Amino acid sequence: MKLYAFATVSAFGLLTNAALAAGLGPLVTAAELETALQAPQAPVVLDIRGGGYEAGHIEGAISAPYGLFRGPADNPGQLVPIEKLEATYEELGLQPDQPVVIVSQGDTDTDFGAAARVYWTLKSSGFSELSILNGGAQAWVNAGLPVSTEQVTPQPTDISVSWDDRWTAETEDVAKLTEEQGKAVLLDARPAEFFEGQKAHDAAARPGTLPGAQNHAYTEFFQPGATAISPVADVDALKSKLGLQEGQQLVSFCNTGHWAATNWFALNELAGLGDVKLYPGSMVEYSQAGLDMDNAPGLFKNLLNQFGGSN
Repeated sequence: MKLYAFATVSAFGLLTNAALAAGLGPLVTAAELETALQAPQAPVVLDIRGGGYEAGHIEGAISAPYGLFRGPADNPGQLVPIEKLEATYEELGLQPDQPVVIVSQGDTDTDFGAAARVYWTLKSSGFSELSILNGGAQAWVNAGLPVSTEQVTPQPTDISVSWDDRWTAETEDVAKLTEEQGKAVLLDARPAEFFEGQKAHDAAARPGTLPGAQNHAYTEFFQPGATAISPVADVDALKSKLGLQEGQQLVSFCNTGHWAATNWFALNELAGLGDVKLYPGSMVEYSQAGLDMDNAPGLFKNLLNQFGGSN
């Protein structure tokens, strides 16, 4: 699987090598990042792994665990207050106008959501030159590139940032959209068993999905067994599959805004659909708000199973 993942990552070289002269794009390969790090204006590398940094990381990378960009245990997808994010950015030594490359572990396809969520958070905070290392730290190692165990202590900065809600959908916004049929495409990024109400996140008040939502699992943007996200080869075909009409809003959600961040990244950054919104609190926050949910299909199946019915 590691070899296959690396082959998928390498395919992106054809798409992004030309972009190096003008700056890195949303996705970079390990080889492209190695080249960029040797340039005078080298990007800052944020290693968002909760563990593994001490054992070996890209030389010069700053440790910025994913938890810094997440909410509390009872609502992990909740937005971090902008004042707290600003303090975190300052401690990490970041500047909004500097290029930043985000690195997750890259050992599973679900791991990509962590990098995408951090990317979305930084973009919404005013950072403009952002990239994700496709395939994460695993792709770097698979490429035979060196790692360092030297702890990096960033020089703190003094910055001011504000939240751009262009890519954010709040619970109140989503609730209104569920009542206005046809105004938006509500895209559930979770595996089918969550969409159908057969499973629920531990922090969710109940199973189910948004009324009127459709299922487009985040895994559809990955080749089977791959940990690197695939390019969006045919944007028109994707729009047709989603049933997206001119003027409709597109909102990506999941349980806690993690898998949904992968869909948001693919739709907004790779497909270029423009101002796709991410619902950060997603179904955990929505279910806790006591709003109407569509979960009848899943509950019906569960009842059938309990009483010996068939599928």
